[in-house]
Amino acid sequence: MSNDLKLSYTASPHLRSKNNVQQAMYDVIIALLPISAVAVYIFGINAVFTIAVSLVAATLTDLGFRKMLGRWNTPFDGSALVTGLLIALIFSVETSWWTLVVANVIGVGVVKELMGGIGWNRFNPALFGRVSGILFAGLFFNQLNINFAPLSYTPGTIDTVTQATPLALLKMGAEMPPLTQMFIANQGGGLAEVSPLALLVGGAYLFIRGHIRWHIPVAIIATVFLIGLIFEGPGLAVYHVLAGGVMIGALFMATDWVTSPITPKGMLIFGVAIGVLIMVFRLALTPTEGTAFAILIMNAFVPMIDRLTKRPVFGEVPAKSQAGAVSTETAGKPA
Repeated sequence: MSNDLKLSYTASPHLRSKNNVQQAMYDVIIALLPISAVAVYIFGINAVFTIAVSLVAATLTDLGFRKMLGRWNTPFDGSALVTGLLIALIFSVETSWWTLVVANVIGVGVVKELMGGIGWNRFNPALFGRVSGILFAGLFFNQLNINFAPLSYTPGTIDTVTQATPLALLKMGAEMPPLTQMFIANQGGGLAEVSPLALLVGGAYLFIRGHIRWHIPVAIIATVFLIGLIFEGPGLAVYHVLAGGVMIGALFMATDWVTSPITPKGMLIFGVAIGVLIMVFRLALTPTEGTAFAILIMNAFVPMIDRLTKRPVFGEVPAKSQAGAVSTETAGKPA
């Protein structure tokens, strides 16, 4: 046997990519620019103010918590900016600035940093910050609104004419806006609800860049559409997909790398379950925040889904197969 073979031993990782966390976060921000631009076009300076307050609050919260936790010297990876922008987009322009601040403190500070930093959070930080305003409204948000009311500020005039959101119109069975208007640009509830087209453009960018895969978005959207088709007919099924937070949830929230499954099969299970929960909320309960709650509920089941759908280790023999092989080998041998 030849002894000329020379092996080089190096520590892992053995496969490296030019992409890093910071670049990935900036790609997400780029993907959110189309929907942000449409929101600014429709709501004007108020949308700019909402986004700016949320970004500043997210950045300061991230820096403050990292300082408090002794992670001050860790590099700024841009994840706080992504969370801040997402929080701004899932709120409306009528949201008070202090609500945005509290949502960012909970999302960035508590859910992300206190859980160990990026990569360790169990729940989507932006959605958790959003629903905190609902879950904790009776505890301290109402009192905050009273105390901070004199400090309220809106840079531009907000149309005070009350208009139900498309999701509310669906629930009431009222006349819906034209589908073309709903798809391209429609004044809805949150900033991210104004243009499914803009969200699809951003989602396509993330897909091309390799940051997301098709399984979760397609599973969520297809499930929402099919259940809507069964219970409310083809016309309203399309509205269920376009209205509310389904599109931003499917493309930007449920596909979060940390809080979603890692296998294709697990992603499909995850997406279908989210779609079912969304429609349960919409058809049987209140439609408000159904997408947010559905994704957060399924975030809790991701470890279990990963265990059930994990890939076998290379060379690993299942216990049953191994037992069968042993039985076959011992069969026919004298006792």
